[in-house]
Amino acid sequence: MSLKLRALCASLAMFASTAIAADTNPAVSSLRLYVFDCGTINVTDISLFSPGIDKGKKKTLTDSCYLVAHPKGTLMWDAGLPDEIAKEKGGKKLDDAFHVRLRKPLAQQLKEAGYAPDAVTYLGLSHMHFDHIGNVSLFPKATLLMQTEEHAAAFGPDSAKFGNDPKTYPTLAANPVTKLSGDHDVFGDGSVVIKRAIGHTPGHQALFVKLPKTGNILLSGDLAHFTKNWNNRRVPSFNFDKELSVKAMEEQAQFMRANKATLWIQHDLEQNAKIRHAPKYYE
Repeated sequence: MSLKLRALCASLAMFASTAIAADTNPAVSSLRLYVFDCGTINVTDISLFSPGIDKGKKKTLTDSCYLVAHPKGTLMWDAGLPDEIAKEKGGKKLDDAFHVRLRKPLAQQLKEAGYAPDAVTYLGLSHMHFDHIGNVSLFPKATLLMQTEEHAAAFGPDSAKFGNDPKTYPTLAANPVTKLSGDHDVFGDGSVVIKRAIGHTPGHQALFVKLPKTGNILLSGDLAHFTKNWNNRRVPSFNFDKELSVKAMEEQAQFMRANKATLWIQHDLEQNAKIRHAPKYYE
């Protein structure tokens, strides 16, 4: 082999190793769960979330995102408010009901935790509301894991009927997708399971994580937005189906009892304040 050819091969090998390094995330030997602060939502009338209760009262909700690191890959669960909101010093008023703020972009939080969005294996969205899909464009290679009904409501011909506009998330249509019709064992070992929990939206889902040291956790999606509503099985006025919403709460409550799992309510500001955030993690 000539010196020139050897040099070329060496250069190609160096490029390949660099490309691989840039497109992989840290290898882990056991399950990890990272929690990210993906914004806050100030609600001017919390009775929107519990009709007839606390009318006219204000409440602040948090907006949580999560990364599950598994020896076989990574799963991003929900994508929060858009990172662009972090540039707005006073946040952004969406309408008379909601004012949103974001302290630190999700992209920055992922980087500080040592993870590259481009290398995330799966993107699990509890549902397609704006505060859960704000940064989907960060994960262009991730396989989207979504209930069939939610995918139809988001991308089908009747998407406007469900308040969805595919133009607001154009990159997501290019992601590879696995459509689900029930619970889904993400990595095949029972440690990370998407739970079908329709009602809030046509294809709403929650996430069960079986952590070896911390214990079993169910990430709520929007089964309920805060503890008071969960305990009283209250359904927001804007839910897709009230009866299915209550059924989903009851089913997941039974599942948690059977599996000794703790509910982490993704929008509950007070509960979330007691949970440690990335770059720290649970295992």
